[in-house]
Amino acid sequence: MKQRLALRSLAAGVFCLPLLAASAHAADPIKIGFIDPLSGPFATTGENGLAEFKFAAERLVNEKGGVLGGRNFEIVPFDNQVSPKETLIKLQAAIDEGVRFVVQGNSSGVANALTDAVKKHNERNPDKRVIYLNYSAVDPALTNENCNFWHFRLDANADIKMDALTDVMAKNKAITKVYIVGQDYSFGKAVADGAVRDLAKKRPEIEIVGNELHPIGKVKDFTPYARKIIASGANAVITGNWGSDMVGLGKAIIDAGYKGPIYTYYAASNGITKTFGADGKNVIRVVSEGQGNPPPSKSGAEYITAFKAKNPNNDVVQPRVANTIQLLKSAIEKAGTTEAVAVAKAMEGLEIDGVLGGKVKMRADDHQAIQDIHIQVHTDEGITFPLDNSAYGLLVENTVTNAGADSLTTCKMERPAN
Repeated sequence: MKQRLALRSLAAGVFCLPLLAASAHAADPIKIGFIDPLSGPFATTGENGLAEFKFAAERLVNEKGGVLGGRNFEIVPFDNQVSPKETLIKLQAAIDEGVRFVVQGNSSGVANALTDAVKKHNERNPDKRVIYLNYSAVDPALTNENCNFWHFRLDANADIKMDALTDVMAKNKAITKVYIVGQDYSFGKAVADGAVRDLAKKRPEIEIVGNELHPIGKVKDFTPYARKIIASGANAVITGNWGSDMVGLGKAIIDAGYKGPIYTYYAASNGITKTFGADGKNVIRVVSEGQGNPPPSKSGAEYITAFKAKNPNNDVVQPRVANTIQLLKSAIEKAGTTEAVAVAKAMEGLEIDGVLGGKVKMRADDHQAIQDIHIQVHTDEGITFPLDNSAYGLLVENTVTNAGADSLTTCKMERPAN
């Protein structure tokens, strides 16, 4: 009798082992590798992105019970120092740690290296495939000639943003002379090319009085550039600068006495808004997705408030971060698995309601997110959510609905058979 009971207990124990293993597996976190600068001149930008990703994962996924029966999102940071070479090293380190989803956004030069590396890795390692979610690198080539099945862009590309921006600029008859200045790499060149092309098409009488590029992250004094802008008689400036280069350029232009609009892509973040302060009021403008002022909704306002309470030295300045987490969550739930091919296919054509405003749809043809784009002004009037622990924030002035929905793509997507 005792032997039978022992056998039954043993059998029960053996039977329970798979259940316990399955339960443990179900609770394993889904690791998302954050590969961006966390040291060097652009560390502030990377640290802000990391804070936004950690908060979005916690609030939009983990606090709601996770996915696939209780699996949480875990953001795993890797410092790439804005170096393509270092990025490839960190990508391999992330894969070795079990990461199958990576996010990156700072520098299109890095993004082009990363998307190529992910593609090659997936070809060689079908059992360890990785999806790359690009939240901020906007070189148009990434969803055109350099597109691939494993890359998804949540930000509007440089051409889509420029199309929206020049729609607004074309209506301002006070603008007659434009100076274009930016960082000397693929994104900076894309901004310049797009500005020249779109202004010529929409306002051919506008004169481009300057068009130059400077080394990225290496200029210590932007005064010579500011002097040239003033001397040119420009009454509008366009720049794609970000991070410390945006601070240095913008401050030098304003300090030189320039009073016209400075149209930017990334002039709102830690150390930027407060630096511009009163001098940037009604001068600095940003073209971007999402909004904080006016708040997009009650849930959006609650999201921003909760983030600030948890991150007093950071701000929600990249709504596309929340969109990235929302889209990935929805795709995993739709696929019913974290297997890369299934998740990527689920993401194609998927639409979400962004917590920070507007619908976001992932276009299947080229994996480019289509969404509303706003032109926002740096001001202290009508601001519910100021930035950078200052009195100033960004207020929506103009909105282009579903920007880029009809834009063409040269992407020739190659999809895996399985």
